[in-house]
Amino acid sequence: MTNSRTQLVARLRAAGSVFAEDEADVLLGSTTSPDHLEEMVRRRVTGEPLEVVVGWAEFCGLRIEVDPGVFVPRARTAVLVEHGAGLVRPGHVVVDLCCGTGAVGVALLHRVPGLVLHAADIEPAAVACARRNVEPVGGRVHEGDLFDALPAELRGHVDLLVVNAPYVPTDAIASMPPEARDHEPRVALDGGADGVDVHRRVADGSRDWLRTGGHLVVETSRRQSSTTVAAFERAGLVARTVTSDDVDGTAVVGS
Repeated sequence: MTNSRTQLVARLRAAGSVFAEDEADVLLGSTTSPDHLEEMVRRRVTGEPLEVVVGWAEFCGLRIEVDPGVFVPRARTAVLVEHGAGLVRPGHVVVDLCCGTGAVGVALLHRVPGLVLHAADIEPAAVACARRNVEPVGGRVHEGDLFDALPAELRGHVDLLVVNAPYVPTDAIASMPPEARDHEPRVALDGGADGVDVHRRVADGSRDWLRTGGHLVVETSRRQSSTTVAAFERAGLVARTVTSDDVDGTAVVGS
């Protein structure tokens, strides 16, 4: 049994943790008993994501609940919050599409109180998790494939669509860290041959849902940003790439 922080750090480091000290502190702060700590450590060293093991992730300074089988919020996704918050004001309608845990929508509402928040995902596990994060702050969560999930009354009335759609090229999934490829749903990772298939679908459908003057913001990678821009422009959007050096995040904004 792990009975000291030093031993815990050593076990995590031996299992391949790059941030063993930080992970040890999170585990120690989340335990309820020595047996509970040992069970969490066992799960972590066998490859489960830390956030799933402890049941939460920190995102934009907030604690977001995370369930097994749900995409874990990444720090870089804060680029959507950073740039999305400047595009809305209280009373605006925001849709967090491909929402996973709902972290982006919740963080936006925290930044801009008074938003009308909707979130949607195709994965039932993600929807159940997102409801526990989104509904307590007054938002609504819907299940379905992209825009098919949304209530019809939102058509043409959305001020901001924020989207963390999958953008890992199919052939690159095998080289992802095991905690992602083995524990997160493939539908949340697989972006098709060039990683931008879902971006194209989102861009193509967005104009039916955005209000005049509304914006679409989609996370991408620096390498793929030009391809995402091309998808936006093909859909008739004016597109620009934005970045956040603080979290190494990249997104494309369309209007």
